[in-house]
Amino acid sequence: MKKLFIVSFLFFSVLSQSQTYVKVNAVTTLLTVPNVGIETSIGKKSTFQFDITASFWKSINGNPAQFYIFIPEYRYHFREKYNGFYVGAHVGGTLYNFQKWNYFNTDNYEKGVGYMVGATVGYQKKIKDRFLLDFFIGGGNHQGFYKGYLISTGERYDGAKNYNKSGEWLPYRGGVMISYQLD
Repeated sequence: MKKLFIVSFLFFSVLSQSQTYVKVNAVTTLLTVPNVGIETSIGKKSTFQFDITASFWKSINGNPAQFYIFIPEYRYHFREKYNGFYVGAHVGGTLYNFQKWNYFNTDNYEKGVGYMVGATVGYQKKIKDRFLLDFFIGGGNHQGFYKGYLISTGERYDGAKNYNKSGEWLPYRGGVMISYQLD
């Protein structure tokens, strides 16, 4: 409990001393997959963003479609923070109960966890006193650890004892974040 208090105190101290934006991705939210985040200043041209993307859909047309993506990211802004082009680097995590694109029209789906290492490029444009738009796209390598199941019976279809492993290079983030400055 003491450690949680100290970490919370430090986190809110940083937020109270810097420019901080809360964000929502207009594109993914319209697709009913919300992506929300918070970005705060950590240096002259540096910011830190943490965002979460979630699909709360248990299934779509009977196929599992639930996933959660957690991405903490360091961002370097070329001109000034919150105005112009930036690049970001991140290491994130995933939880999923999902039928991958190459299993559409089959009885197979995966349930597992993963991590990703990647980069983001973006452009931020101030539109009002406390509002800005953040246009971005990102991707990288995702390493997944999962168990394969049959939709019809819930039994495993794979021959692995514990977890299967797979790695893919993917574009896994992008859109337009509508951002509001807190302080």
